[in-house]
Amino acid sequence: EVDLEERLGELDLRSDSDVPDVPPPTDSTPEILKKALSGLSARWKNWWIRGILTLAMISMFFLVIYLGSFMLMLLVLSIQVKCYHEIITIGYRVYHSYDLPWFRSLSWYFLLCVNYFFYGETVADYFATFVQRREQLQFLIRYHRFISFALYLTGFCMFVLSLVKKHYRLQFYMFAWTHVTLLITVTQSHLVIQNLFEGMIWFLVPISSVICNDITAYIFGFFFGRTPLIKLSPKKTWEGFIGGFFSTVIFGFIFSYFLAQHQYFVCPVEYNSETNRFVTECEPSELFQMKKYSVPPLLQAMLGWETVNMYPFQMHSIALSTFASLIGPFGGFFASGFKRAFKIKDFADTIPGHGGIMDRFDCQYLMATFVHVYITSFIRGPNPSKLLKQLLILQPEQQLSVYKTLKSHLVEKGILQPSL
Repeated sequence: EVDLEERLGELDLRSDSDVPDVPPPTDSTPEILKKALSGLSARWKNWWIRGILTLAMISMFFLVIYLGSFMLMLLVLSIQVKCYHEIITIGYRVYHSYDLPWFRSLSWYFLLCVNYFFYGETVADYFATFVQRREQLQFLIRYHRFISFALYLTGFCMFVLSLVKKHYRLQFYMFAWTHVTLLITVTQSHLVIQNLFEGMIWFLVPISSVICNDITAYIFGFFFGRTPLIKLSPKKTWEGFIGGFFSTVIFGFIFSYFLAQHQYFVCPVEYNSETNRFVTECEPSELFQMKKYSVPPLLQAMLGWETVNMYPFQMHSIALSTFASLIGPFGGFFASGFKRAFKIKDFADTIPGHGGIMDRFDCQYLMATFVHVYITSFIRGPNPSKLLKQLLILQPEQQLSVYKTLKSHLVEKGILQPSL
């Protein structure tokens, strides 16, 4: 028995070269595309498949944008679940031969728990007036964090009870695998939705910048790539990396100009409890009001302009595009290292020519975190609308106390005349 445990321990400590191979994904390319492109070389066939599917995905993305904020939130949730499924499935394929008890069930249970926590927090923050009208929801919101902790604790206890003597180490590997996957997918998708509530432009510009960088870096690398960029991803080249950077910054600057002209994109997304709909109507903030800027002397000689009219947000778009093109790709490099560790080419075969959903969104999650940090650090100020919603939840005596304090403060400032 001691010898058996030692052998199992050695098995758990095996090197990367001993990790079981994941079964390769099948080719999901539609037959009509295979026949149409049958006469091309593999390189150009992949080019056309990627191009056609990219245009199809962009078209669907514009359709979802047209359908509104709620559909975008559902899209983010769907992508999150699919990315989680792809990563968890890799773990299951690698270690399925060990028959780890409850691994898949607990993985999905923890996904439900974490989503319940994050989306419950969102409901409490942005749907306060809606919750106030329903007693059942008031109970769930009031004790939301306790309920979330109780649900997680149940899963934690189930994991402890599932431990099998000969698989201790592997089971803790997979427990960590599940939690890191939750951190990568659920936490980041929650930040994407938080960015969306700040205004659709904070959702569209970062995501579009990553997509633009991905496309232009691929095009520049395909036609001009000669110098390898990083060993983790041999097909990436310096030519593609640099070309993608300049293309993305220019795209983000121009795209921001067009979006900043429309309330639909710049106004914070708010829930109207009277109409039960999301609304994007407001007086645009200073970020989205045209201003005149002086052109630096060095550029004046080149452009012949002394001043230029632009939206302040366009300056922020340069920061977003720069991150998307210089730092964002490291999310892809991280994913490449992960796939190499498990000897797989793609996370899945969901999208022909592209791989899995996670293959397309590995850079987006890193971008979502940056945008959220950027907004909270440099953009976001006091939100009167959100504050008012919180005041409406208070008891009448509490609201009256706030009113008296605010009135007294305004009188002291000389904004209000003292009542007789």
